[in-house]
Amino acid sequence: MNQFPTDSFLIKDILDGNKDSFRVLYQRYARTVNLICQRYAKNNSDAEDYLQESFVTVFRKLNQFDPKKGEFPAWLKVVTVNTCLQQLRRKSFGFLMGNLSEVVSLVPTQQPDALENLSLEDLTKRIQKLPIGYRTVFNMYVVDGYSHKEIAESLSITESTSRSQLVKAKKHLQGILKRQNFEVNYG
Repeated sequence: MNQFPTDSFLIKDILDGNKDSFRVLYQRYARTVNLICQRYAKNNSDAEDYLQESFVTVFRKLNQFDPKKGEFPAWLKVVTVNTCLQQLRRKSFGFLMGNLSEVVSLVPTQQPDALENLSLEDLTKRIQKLPIGYRTVFNMYVVDGYSHKEIAESLSITESTSRSQLVKAKKHLQGILKRQNFEVNYG
């Protein structure tokens, strides 16, 4: 096998039954997948479970990957996010909605200076401190680029609830950062 095989080579090789190629693919993307999982998980143990389940899903569904529709890393990200959401549902977490009648209009997001000074690991740890509902919507919208409509459909909530959860998540994260001596201004 080539020292640095392409993703397409590895995928073909895996589909032909070569488990060693899956190990190479895993090693190539485990860190990326783990970072996604940590953003959705409450703790490192859950993130490890999500990571394993994500790669099991990738292995089972690899024959569904279509390179004509996009690059493998993008497909892997979608599989990972969906796996994390399934794991959250499976654990029967309820969203901490607060007062549903109180829908806060979305404030345009600005990149806070304090967040730029945080490492990805530090930011992930702070995101993990958000309540599950806030954390999930925040990750899907801010980090993974889902629309409120897509979030609402994925989580079986309304778009206004998604927007409200995002605003509350930002305020909660802002509070966490302020308590840790970071000045944050979301605009």
